Parts: sequence; structure tokens; C-alpha cells
Amino acid sequence: MSRPRLRAARTRTIGEVINLLKPEFPELTVSKIRFLESRGLIEPQRSPSGYRLFTEEDVRRIEYILREQRDHYLPLKVIKSKLTAWEHGEASPVPAESGPPPEAYFASSGVSLTPAELMRSSGLAADQLEALVGAGILEPFELPDGTQVFRDDDLVVAKAAHRLLARGLEVRHLRSLRLAADRTSDLLGQLAAPLLRHRNPDNRRKAAEILADCAEASAQLEQALVRGRLRRLLEHR
Repeated sequence: MSRPRLRAARTRTIGEVINLLKPEFPELTVSKIRFLESRGLIEPQRSPSGYRLFTEEDVRRIEYILREQRDHYLPLKVIKSKLTAWEHGEASPVPAESGPPPEAYFASSGVSLTPAELMRSSGLAADQLEALVGAGILEPFELPDGTQVFRDDDLVVAKAAHRLLARGLEVRHLRSLRLAADRTSDLLGQLAAPLLRHRNPDNRRKAAEILADCAEASAQLEQALVRGRLRRLLEHR
């Protein structure tokens, strides 16, 4: 008695895949799927005549990619790394913590301080303030009448700078901290750039959520790394 043949896995043509996913992703096109293939995110089979054939797993991958782009605005490079981790069983089942709402993170008291008021509130001397402004660590805001004022973030920076200067550091040393902040801001700004290119309230809200979450997480990461290294320094001395 001959063995029954195993049923071949169901495959779809590129047109069938588009028709299947169109209700959820109306802007999906043949060019988009070909682009995903060219970037190595999907690898459809080929028929003897050279047509692309997509398995159910391929369709699930395409759905995942499109949802990550639509719902989380992730670049393809990040999505590809997540897919690779998924394939290797490295993806964590633990959901990421959510950050602060942007209204809280970016909230401003609206405070406006003159240079003299900033010095009184922070303890900085005039020459220190001048040096911090020259190094780009403090950036005064110029009013329409030409008056320069400092805002609430500047006050936090000024107080922290005063503590570090009082411990013996110099303004030139603090410049490296400013450069690190610039690099972090540039890096996180890249995540929100696709959203900010389209000026509408929903995109701006999503960009603010991403930036608030990532900014808080990066600050926690940096603080934990510094604390761990300093703890080891103390333990080995």
C-alpha cells in the first residue's frame, strides 16, 4: 500500500498577498513587497517560471513588518534586527516598560530668569556663567527686545554645573558632558524624524511619546552605567 502524499504547504502569489492584506494596509503595493525582499526582510520562494511564491510564514512576516512601521514607526533596520532575534528565539516575552507621558516629561514651568537671577539661584559666579555660555552648556534665549533670559532647564543645568565646578572640575571638562548630550539628542531625534516630516497632530503626539520614553530610558541607562563603573572603582581601590 503506497503512502499518502504529504500536502504541499499553501503558497500565494504576490498579487494574492496584496489582496489578502489590502483591507488592513491599503497602501501596500508590489513595489513595497519587492523592496522588503531587496532589504532581506522576506525571502519568498520562486516557482519554476520565476514567480514569487509566499508561504503563510512569509505573509505573517509581512504583516509584522507593516504593523511595526505603522504602529511604532520603526525603521526597517530595527525591524530586521527584531525579526532576526525572533528567528533565533532571542526575542524577550517581557514587554518594554512605558515611559512618562510627553506632557509630563516636556512640561515647562515657564520660568524666565535674567543672568543675575540665574546666578543667584544656582550659585554660579559671573565668569563661570560666561564660560558655560561660551562652551554651549548654557544657551540663553533671546527675547524680541534683545534681552537674554534663561529657562527652567537652564536652571537645572546651572545648579548641576555649579556642583561639579565646586568639586574641582573645569568648564572644559563639562564640555564632554554637553557633547554626550548632543549625541544622545541626535540619536533619539533620528527615531522621531520620519514622524516630524509629516506635520499633523497625531504624528507630533507619537513623536513626543517616543522621545519622552527614549530620553528617560537613555538617562536611566547612562546613570546606571556610571554608577556601576564608579562602584567598581571603589571596590578595587
